[in-house]
Amino acid sequence: MSTSRRTVISAAAAAGLVAAALGPGAGAAHADGGGPGDPSPPRRKRFGELADGTEVDIWTLSAGGTRLKVLSYGGIVQSLEVPDRKGRYANISLGFGDLASYMAGSPFFGALIGRFGNRIADGAFTLDGQAYELPRNDNGHTLHGGDQGFDKRVWRVEPFTRGGASGLVLSRTSPDGEMGFPGTLQVRVEYTLGPDGEFRIDYEATTDRPTVVNLTNHTYFNLAGEGSGSVLDHTLELAASRFTPVGETLIPTGELAKVADTPFDFRRPKPLGLDIREAHGQIRYGRGYDHNLVFDKGITAEPEHVATVTEPVSGRVMRVATTEPGVQLYTGNFLDGTLTGTSGRIYRQSDGFCLETQHFPDSPNQPAFPTTVLRPGQTYRSTTVHSFAAE
Repeated sequence: MSTSRRTVISAAAAAGLVAAALGPGAGAAHADGGGPGDPSPPRRKRFGELADGTEVDIWTLSAGGTRLKVLSYGGIVQSLEVPDRKGRYANISLGFGDLASYMAGSPFFGALIGRFGNRIADGAFTLDGQAYELPRNDNGHTLHGGDQGFDKRVWRVEPFTRGGASGLVLSRTSPDGEMGFPGTLQVRVEYTLGPDGEFRIDYEATTDRPTVVNLTNHTYFNLAGEGSGSVLDHTLELAASRFTPVGETLIPTGELAKVADTPFDFRRPKPLGLDIREAHGQIRYGRGYDHNLVFDKGITAEPEHVATVTEPVSGRVMRVATTEPGVQLYTGNFLDGTLTGTSGRIYRQSDGFCLETQHFPDSPNQPAFPTTVLRPGQTYRSTTVHSFAAE
């Protein structure tokens, strides 16, 4: 089903007005800003600093009944607040309350991922006959661009407001050879809260040498509220008839397998936990879901609806539209109780889920997969929109 670039969820804005009227008991999270239903200019505060003294800021956006907090470090979505069916707000994004925790060992909470989202086998690929070696930071493979990827860089941030929307432009220059990738990459990412509360991410990149690019965002969601426990009762529907099976170290085999009669069939809504304990080889490899599903729509010029997630108690619904051909479904399988989130509660396995819209993992080494090659004169573009409602 096609979804326009302005996917609307008017219920979120209406619920925001209810929360504002209820006061601190329901809307305390909005105490440092204006009414949650009203767009307001982005606001900046200091969040911390790196060891070299570089300042890290936290930006707050509010529009259409949604509130978003973003760090200049890693482009991290630190908090995302939306109302439930009773107008009560909660942060639905897992994360930390301080910079030190993000730097000490974050599992990519909320991060802007690059240069290449997901895994590249053996930390190596060949492009135009030239071999490239990358840092191996995941079982001998390269994960999410290496150990010093875009998630660990400080981004230049410029705020904007327009037409009832509030947003940020994040930009940086990734120099030739950064994490082993060829070409100087100019990257621009726009985070926008629209007038109906939708959270839109637009990615752009250009290069001066042939390279590979696959950008995404790694927000862990819990629609019941961050720190509230397992997401396995969330219902997921995905417009994906195939997935890319993996080997023991989670590298795709190259096959595009049918989801029919497997735990990966979300073509009809079902709870995330319904099949997660099946004795299926793919589930064992990932310790749950950590797999790329292939959208039936393919690559599209405009974002099209691909996923719906519903949390039954709060009534919160998140709908996802994207231009990308696939999504990495991850159920927080490696959260082990050692991390404490913004709520002061610890995160355990399956306390969050990710829907990382993307091209397929290991595409530089898989010629049958959609290409991730970017050449001089071309512009990489990708868009994903998250829309929220309460039912």
